[in-house]
Amino acid sequence: MLLGTPIAVFGSVAALWLNRFQLDVFAQIGLVMIIGLSAKNAILIVEFCKEEYEGGKSLYDAALAGARLRLRPILMTAFAFIFGVLPLVIATGAGANSRRILGMTVMGGMLAATLIAIFIIPATFYVAERFGPKPKAAGKPAAAPVAEGGHP
Repeated sequence: MLLGTPIAVFGSVAALWLNRFQLDVFAQIGLVMIIGLSAKNAILIVEFCKEEYEGGKSLYDAALAGARLRLRPILMTAFAFIFGVLPLVIATGAGANSRRILGMTVMGGMLAATLIAIFIIPATFYVAERFGPKPKAAGKPAAAPVAEGGHP
């Protein structure tokens, strides 16, 4: 689930680097915000994939179904967020540099987390469930049958 976080951080740092901004306090505040949002999206995708898998679908179908179910809500949230920080990115006037750094950090991270992580997260769910350690069954002894009167 946390694989979306480095992707978002990479997108944020790349957006700062492309615009020749520094990684200052405002960028770090944006990084904290983007880490939370990208982790939330990844958690939602994995949770829906897991529900589908536990519901009886094959691992491949569960990964696809979970990604398909969460795609539209994640895209709507992400693009609403990106368009919401657009005024920060194009800010002018006094103090505009700090707003532009914050906006660019968040916008770059959200774009990367949305466009890359929505494909990577279901794939890593598949790989982790397929090749990861299997949970061991609890070693409880079988219960003795109970007679009709309630006594064994």
